[in-house]
Formats: sequence, C-alpha cells, structure tokens
Amino acid sequence: MRTAYHAQLAALSRRLGEMCGLAVVAMERATQALLEADLTTAEQVIDDHDLIAELNRRVEESALRILALQQPVAGDLRTVVGSIHVAADVDRMGALAVHVAGIARLRHPDCAVPSDVRASFAEMGSRCVQLAKTAQEVLLTRDPAKAARLRAEDDAVDAEHRHLFTLLIDHKWQTGVSSAVDVALLGRYYERFADHAVEIGKRVVFEATGGLPAHKQLVRHTG
Repeated sequence: MRTAYHAQLAALSRRLGEMCGLAVVAMERATQALLEADLTTAEQVIDDHDLIAELNRRVEESALRILALQQPVAGDLRTVVGSIHVAADVDRMGALAVHVAGIARLRHPDCAVPSDVRASFAEMGSRCVQLAKTAQEVLLTRDPAKAARLRAEDDAVDAEHRHLFTLLIDHKWQTGVSSAVDVALLGRYYERFADHAVEIGKRVVFEATGGLPAHKQLVRHTG
C-alpha cells in the first residue's frame, strides 16, 4: 500500500512538471507571436491552453483522492495540498501566455508592440521562459535552495516592467493611446507570469521545510 502511495505522490509531481513545461512552451510561442505578428502561432497558444486546464483538473482530482484515501501527514500533507495551489499557479501562467497571444492576434497583421519597446518584451519573454523552466526543474527535484532563488531571478522582470512604465509616461510617447494600453497590459501579463513562477518556488520551500523563504510571505493574487 505504501509503495502505491509513494507512486501516487511521484505521479503528482511529474504531472505538475508536465504542466509547467507546457507553460514554458506557451510563453515562448506567445512571445514569438507578439514580436513577429505571427497569427498562426498566436492561435496555437490559445488552442493549446485547454491541455493545461485539463491537467490542472486532473491534479486537483488526484490530490483530493490522496487526501481522502491516504490521509497524508506532515511533509506529505504539505506536498499534496500544495500541489493544488501549484497547479492553479501554472494554469494562470498558461492563461497569461494566452492573453499575450490574444493581443498579438487582435493587432494582426500589425505588430502589437512599437519598435522602441520590442527589445523590452523580448527580454521579458526570455526571462519569463527561464523562470518557468526553473520552476519546472524545482517541481521535479523539490530542491528548496533552487526554489528560493526564483525570487531573485524575478527581479530582472520587475525592472523591465518598471522601465516600460517610465516609457509610457514619457511625454515623447508618440504611438497613441491604443498602443499604450496594449503595452501596459502586456507588461502586466509578463510580470504576473513571473510572479506565479516565484509562487511555485515558495510553495516548494514550504513543502520541504514547513517555512517560507526569509522576508517573504505567500500572497495569493487574482492575476
């Protein structure tokens, strides 16, 4: 019975890793669609999110089944309950990639981002993808030290997000209100994607140690 129980826990971690891998691909493709005004890729990102949502549902069902039938305690209990929250974070990451792809599709055949901020979005996209890859590795290895480092890696995304806002409020912005709204929304989507990756890291630290990374508390966001 215990062998089957530990196999169920391992399967839960693998499924979370699979979900996070799909979020990596979604953000890679969404950024490509955004920067290249690639309609086909944008639509693929939007269509593929159904799989992440389905895996989210399966993780929740599996976790609830383990809670009901196995009654885990201590670290195992934190892992099982945490998996529900992690799956929700990854689902939101996928949804945020869909939002990026949605703006790319809306503005097609034009590029949704002006040339003077394209490099910023390329940087944010690359950083977000790397954060998601690290989160995937953390979910599979359960390494609390690496999980805690995700917060520091997020600083570059936050800095780029702040830079975008300085450009938007600059009196030299010449590309119109609609473009400014797109840029503001897109910056927010990337920033929130990175934040959810950080939340995954904090969950893994909590599951492994029973405590949170120093100076940080888990905060649930609506984005």
